[in-house]
Parts: sequence; C-alpha cells; structure tokens
Amino acid sequence: MTVQVRFPSTSGPVLAGLIDEPEGDVRGWGVFSHGFTLGKASVAASRICKQLAREGIGMLRFDNLGLGESEGDWGDGSFSHKVADTAQAVRFMNDRGHDVRLLVGHSFGGAAVIGAAHEVDSVRAVVSIGAPFEPGHVEHNYDALVDRILAEGEAPFLIGGKALTLRRHFIEDVRAADMEDEIRTLRRALLVMHAPTDNTVGIANASEIFRAARHPRSFVSLEGADHLLTGRDQAVRAARIISAWADPYLSEQRDQA
Repeated sequence: MTVQVRFPSTSGPVLAGLIDEPEGDVRGWGVFSHGFTLGKASVAASRICKQLAREGIGMLRFDNLGLGESEGDWGDGSFSHKVADTAQAVRFMNDRGHDVRLLVGHSFGGAAVIGAAHEVDSVRAVVSIGAPFEPGHVEHNYDALVDRILAEGEAPFLIGGKALTLRRHFIEDVRAADMEDEIRTLRRALLVMHAPTDNTVGIANASEIFRAARHPRSFVSLEGADHLLTGRDQAVRAARIISAWADPYLSEQRDQA
C-alpha cells in the first residue's frame, strides 16, 4: 500500500511524498532521495522503494522543491536545500513513529543522503547509487549556461522535458560542497553501488567515495545497469541487495520494538 503525505520543507513550501508501506513483518523504515531533477515517480525511486516495501522495509520518497507535486520554485533550491529537506523527511517519518534507520539516494540524491545523515541521529545505514563524488558534477548538465548565469544571476534551463530556472546560488552552492569530509566523518555504515557502464556519472566517482569512507563500508557493482536503472529488473536487483545489506542495521530497530 502506498500512502500520500505532505510535509513542510526547510524553506517553507510543502513537499509531496509517498510512503510505500512495508508488507508482512516490519523490518524497518527508510527515506529515498531522488536524482537531480527526477522526482519520486522516477524509475529508480519507485521500483527500489516498492521492492524494499515488499521485503518489509517501509520507504518515504518525495519530490524536492518545485518538482512533481511539491510546492515552491526549483530555482530557489540548491544542494544544501536538498540535504536539509532529506533530513526534514527523516524527522517527518520519525514524528509519525517510523524511526528511520536507512537512507537511500540515487545519483545527485546519493550525495544528498550522505550529507543528510549528519543531521539526523536515527540513521544507521546509508546507500549511494550512481552518486557523484562531487555534487558539482551536475554542472555538465548546464555547462553551456554557466557563464551567463554567473553574469546575469539566472537563466532558463530545460532538462528532461522540464522548464526550470537555474540561479547563481545553485552553482555556487554545489561548487562549495565538500563531500570528501562528509564521507570521511559519516560514522554510519555506507554501501556504494555503481554501474561500470554508467555513462552519466562515471564509475571513478564510486572509487573516490569508497576511498574516502571509513568502515563499515561496502561496494557493489551493478553490472549491466544504466545510470537511471531503467533496464529490466535493474532497480529491483539493487533493492534486494540493499535489503540484505541493511538487515544488521535495521535489526536494532526490531529489537527495540
């Protein structure tokens, strides 16, 4: 069962989310952070969360500021906003009595969950899927606009059929993010998942994340997958691996129930 929810972002506008309720015995709860401009209905978000729910792990996935059904202007957001709103989503779930132990992030969201884990004590395990080592990696999506945005303050930005506004503060924010320190001081279990055939965010990013991380850390190669996990069973396979890997960190929650 999927439950529609809404909760305030850290900047004010209300964000729209879906909770994929766990089937059978409840093993734990998590939050999923989607890619750059994708949303909660993206293939990776939907299929991974639904599969985790089938395996007893309830998941909240939500649209970031100005995307999908969420309020606000995407152009007012930034990487820092995405991190803060992911932590806000965890607090929202915790307030509902669903203590979140697991964070899963895809692509840009993979970097965001690493940052968000620092802001919420309940999280015990973090998963990055196809994530960039540096959030500024997303600049390849709008590199032709950078000079204009830095000079004029903003510019229209078309990506994936979405007409958005990209502003100077977004560029400055992703460039300033220091993920190496965030990864090194994470102090949570980290699972790095990446496809060697990822042509959007290269596999070298996974190597850099893994190298910066401290134990417990794990790496899984998503052989044959594309960046968006659109191929047959790619997202479901990833979810099954996450489910098995996360079990020791969810068991603490079951012991306390």
